[in-house]
Amino acid sequence: MKRAMQTKSDRLKALPPYLFAEIDRKKKAAIAAGRPVIHLGIGDPDTPTPDFIIKAAQAAVADPATHQYALDRGDARFRGSIAAWMNKRFGVTVDPETEILPAQGSKETLSHLPLALMNPGDVGLVPDPGYPVYTSSVQFAGGKVVRFPITADRGYLPDMAAFKKSDLKKAKLIYLNYPNNPTAASATLDFYREVVAWAREHQIVVAQDAAYSEVYFESPPPSILQVDGAKDVAVEFYSCSKTFSMTGWRVGWVVGNPAVIESLVQIKSNMDNGVFTAMQRAGAAALEGYDRPEIHALREMYRRRRDCLVAALTAAGLEVNRPEATFYVWIKCPAGLDSRTFADRLLTEADIVATPGIGYGPHGEGYVRMALTVPEARLEEAAARIKRLKF
Repeated sequence: MKRAMQTKSDRLKALPPYLFAEIDRKKKAAIAAGRPVIHLGIGDPDTPTPDFIIKAAQAAVADPATHQYALDRGDARFRGSIAAWMNKRFGVTVDPETEILPAQGSKETLSHLPLALMNPGDVGLVPDPGYPVYTSSVQFAGGKVVRFPITADRGYLPDMAAFKKSDLKKAKLIYLNYPNNPTAASATLDFYREVVAWAREHQIVVAQDAAYSEVYFESPPPSILQVDGAKDVAVEFYSCSKTFSMTGWRVGWVVGNPAVIESLVQIKSNMDNGVFTAMQRAGAAALEGYDRPEIHALREMYRRRRDCLVAALTAAGLEVNRPEATFYVWIKCPAGLDSRTFADRLLTEADIVATPGIGYGPHGEGYVRMALTVPEARLEEAAARIKRLKF
């Protein structure tokens, strides 16, 4: 008998179905059936990229100098713009030559980080609930995933004193994510000071995912790099995706500890040929235009949508957080319903796509996440549909 051709590795077989792909499949099936679906699942901005960024990209694409391979460390102008923005926004000084690496969105370097830092059997500490890519990335690197809970009673901040000594002994990195997806929680500088001291003590790299740092409503969230000595242990990941409605452009960066950046450069040089230089120039234009009215208008739009959806869902009888940042709302399931059942009922009975909290880890059970990525009228319609349901 001939041996069957292997088309899937054991590491792929070990992964659960990617949460957003499953949601997209169900959404498409409902739309194909002609149903009036309101999609509040995936966090993909519905507004176009601001025109000044598009024009910068068009000019860069037309420049023959952008048509060759990008350098591993990225375009010098983009790195300079990142350094200037970090200084202006956070008062943080970073070296554009050694402490910044452009990336194809933050997801790329977040997912490559375990390959750069971990050996098989090493431990990666992952928040629960948390972005699923943290878990799959540690698994791909042959690492052991150790989940740590983030819960409402602690403002969705981890208890840094609660980790087991046996896990810390083999831990190489910890993922943090503030402002947080899916809970929309924010962190304080005092918390980051605690994390930096903890990471120094245990010699663990901190990977702080700051993809939502600029989608805020009351006060600007801090950077972990504002803490003295943070660059000794931490790297922070940023993206143009949410701030500038550029999800499809795939432009981001990682900044911080130079040794970790160098390891990521080695990974990147062996896995791709860099971010298309024209896209890096577009990213530079975005950061240089950060204070333009168009960008402030995007933040104000999400603020209105947040206020609209929170008020409408509360009136519909649901327990809802009022996020200070991100464009997500974290909603408690009605009594007696788990998150998958609630999300399925929202889709089958109200034509609303929401993300079940269990997809982000066991401690996400009992909640669903909704994204503020449709106009206010659609958000109000979604809440009205929910109000008609009987739970």
